[in-house]
Amino acid sequence: MEEKTILIEHAEPLLLLGFNDVYLRKIERAFPDTKITARGNQVHLNGTKDSIVRIERILIELIVLLNRNGNLTGNDVETVLTLSTSRTGKLAVSGGGHNTILFTPTGGEIKAKSPNQARLVDRARKNDIIFSVGPAGTGKTYTAVALAVAALKSRQVKRIILCRPAVEAGERLGFLPGDLRDKVDPYLRPLYDALGDMLPPEKLKSLMDQNVIEIAPLAYMRGRTLSSAFVILDEAQNATAVQMKMFLTRLGPASRAIITGDITQMDLPSNTTSGLVDAIEVLGNIKGIEFIYFDENDIVRHRLVKEIVGAYARNGRGKKQG
Repeated sequence: MEEKTILIEHAEPLLLLGFNDVYLRKIERAFPDTKITARGNQVHLNGTKDSIVRIERILIELIVLLNRNGNLTGNDVETVLTLSTSRTGKLAVSGGGHNTILFTPTGGEIKAKSPNQARLVDRARKNDIIFSVGPAGTGKTYTAVALAVAALKSRQVKRIILCRPAVEAGERLGFLPGDLRDKVDPYLRPLYDALGDMLPPEKLKSLMDQNVIEIAPLAYMRGRTLSSAFVILDEAQNATAVQMKMFLTRLGPASRAIITGDITQMDLPSNTTSGLVDAIEVLGNIKGIEFIYFDENDIVRHRLVKEIVGAYARNGRGKKQG
């Protein structure tokens, strides 16, 4: 007999195990040679090696289903159990696996497409603050937004907050026509586009109307405490050092943050220090903060984008001073 404790990190235990552990009891009845005990977000197994391996695979598959659908049913659990105890023992209910970040409304999968995207996904599951640094087209922002939506769907967080410095407007948005959303839409369009791939239009509108998903310029973060939130700061190279410190100190209990940027594309005045560059120098040795560095090998756009980025890098061109 062997023992193993499984930590449930990517799902709400109550939704995964069922009210009063009803789903967990179904699994236990399918494996009578194994004792299963759940406490909080830990599941303790005591049984044969083969049963423990199968139960762990079942739990992983159920987490994928839960994150895709937002809930589990008794039929879901029965289907996974039937496949797991079949002659082949192959699980294929979700069409995905542990590396899948999110399922799209059309049934597609969003998963890491490059080694550094995979590192970002892995490190974001283990650390509360991640800096994702690299050139355009590497999927930094898209992957970060997918992680945020997955965390919201699995109830790891209660809100998503996405922000960007609106440097072209000097963060002085009052003179622009319309309400706040009208003023900042041009600067935040890439975030809207990513969300549009991951959530049905009516669901996205509802979540934004309820402020469950909030998109705002960086300047509007001042003075706030962001609790139980997944916060993304995009285009962080255009934040000043003061703004970066302000953003990082907004995080409250049960919150996580991903900061993305490209230090070769800064739009700040030449005498202003980039908050992203400053953070790389100041925060590199703090436990719980990870830095992921992307390069042209991670580019997932048109094949020529990789060649274009590489050509500019080799010739020292295309870099804005600041």
